[in-house]
Amino acid sequence: MYVPPLFAMGEDREIASFCAAHPFATLVTQGAEGLYATHLPVIWKQEGETVAFFGHLARANPHWSTTPDGSEALLIFQGPQAYVTPSWYATKKETGKVVPTWNYAAVHVRGTVSWPHDTAFLRQNLSDLTDAHEAHRDHPWAMDDAPEDFLAMQMRAIVGMAFSVTGFDGKMKMSQNRPAADVEGVITGLAASGEQAVAELVAAKRRR
Repeated sequence: MYVPPLFAMGEDREIASFCAAHPFATLVTQGAEGLYATHLPVIWKQEGETVAFFGHLARANPHWSTTPDGSEALLIFQGPQAYVTPSWYATKKETGKVVPTWNYAAVHVRGTVSWPHDTAFLRQNLSDLTDAHEAHRDHPWAMDDAPEDFLAMQMRAIVGMAFSVTGFDGKMKMSQNRPAADVEGVITGLAASGEQAVAELVAAKRRR
């Protein structure tokens, strides 16, 4: 991914937080039959310097069976995004030298993928995902709420996904290249258009 320095995410912590906040990723690999992509929820885990993502996909999905363990792969995480009209820029009134653009946030994770089949991995992955996404609920659902034989049947229909990370590219393009007056116009325009999440990111990234 092309990342100009002005739009680069700062620290690894910012990238980790972004991936945790947008856990539905796109896994892309290159195989004998060409490019293949699968969309799936993932969990980030780190032990020392080792970083990995874990998930699962349907056993019927040919992605895993046509992609050998250890294959190079890409995980793509996408955050808030929105069209930016030049009508929001103060510069439009001053010179007219403005064009539309798009504000967006994304992380590309490079690494290798493998497909664990063992029940222990699958159960841990499902438990991790469930706990992460049920934690905020008043009455969180847990795997123990379902009959064990039913869970076993469900796990037979999936395959694990383990992604070993070799590098990150994080991009947060939020009008950092615009003059202060233009940025304020973008924040106001986005908020008025219902793009509050993008407006908040523009506000957070504006030059002080």
